[in-house]
Amino acid sequence: MYRKEIKIIDCTIRDGGLMNDWQFEDSFVKAVYDACVQSGVDYMEIGYMSSEKAYSRKDNGKWKFCFDNEVRAVIGDNKDTGLKLSAMADIGRIELNDIPPKSESIIDMIRVACYVTQVDKAIFLAEHCMDKGYEVTINLMAVSKVMERDLDEALADIAKSRVPIFYVVDSFGSMYCEQIEQLCRKYKAALPGKTIGIHAHNNMQLAFSNTITSIIEGCNMLDSTLLGLGRGAGNCHTETLMAFLKNPKYNLRPIFDVIGKQLIPMQEKIEWGYSVPYLITGMLNEHPRSAMEWMDSDQKDEYLKFYNTILDGSPLE
Repeated sequence: MYRKEIKIIDCTIRDGGLMNDWQFEDSFVKAVYDACVQSGVDYMEIGYMSSEKAYSRKDNGKWKFCFDNEVRAVIGDNKDTGLKLSAMADIGRIELNDIPPKSESIIDMIRVACYVTQVDKAIFLAEHCMDKGYEVTINLMAVSKVMERDLDEALADIAKSRVPIFYVVDSFGSMYCEQIEQLCRKYKAALPGKTIGIHAHNNMQLAFSNTITSIIEGCNMLDSTLLGLGRGAGNCHTETLMAFLKNPKYNLRPIFDVIGKQLIPMQEKIEWGYSVPYLITGMLNEHPRSAMEWMDSDQKDEYLKFYNTILDGSPLE
């Protein structure tokens, strides 16, 4: 369980923002940040880097954009904390000139999210960020829907790139440990010398166990969120992962404190975590957007009706 190369990336604000359009109060973000610093978390993903041409500031909070001055106003200059900050960039949602040089930014790492048809664009953006001084990863989303030949071609392109970190991403929370094991081995064989990461969703209640499987298979970048706060069913829990790793550098006390004071009250405002509609989309290897829509309706507990609706392909009522 202890391996010094393992890093925890807490994605509470970035992934959790998918549930409230990143409209977190500054005090909440600061509390999560302070807990990550005090607990020894390696990276905190504080949101997205996005263009205002792609998203409205009226509909999305500041953590959808991560403008440097706004981030610093909330957390300070992040000097000598031991915690690195990351932000995610979606292909087609950011322009090159939206990304400042690392020397002018509080962000340390930019994680480029893409689909398999966008890998060439992801490599270009990631290497552009590297040239500006950032650490980078590429996170290939929805891999459970990708055909083997397409994945092989994508891995061949990644292997030729300068990008040092590549992620196994269970976007729909649909994978079992055998699939995670197979993908980790495939990625490692295709990408010698590169680091492999894991980002798991909890639709099938397997995010934690799949993360453990990835650790066994040599993954060293592990995504998680406090109390699992993330899109739909959420993610592997930071507190559970930290307890499992038994790395003496990690301190669970600040994590438990912020969960009790900040995350539990937030559950009264935002509903996330395992629910049967999320299970249904996970077991069918489908995007959870239909389950999220159902969970926002006045019939959210009519599980059989949702199941039949999804199987029949009928529009949600």
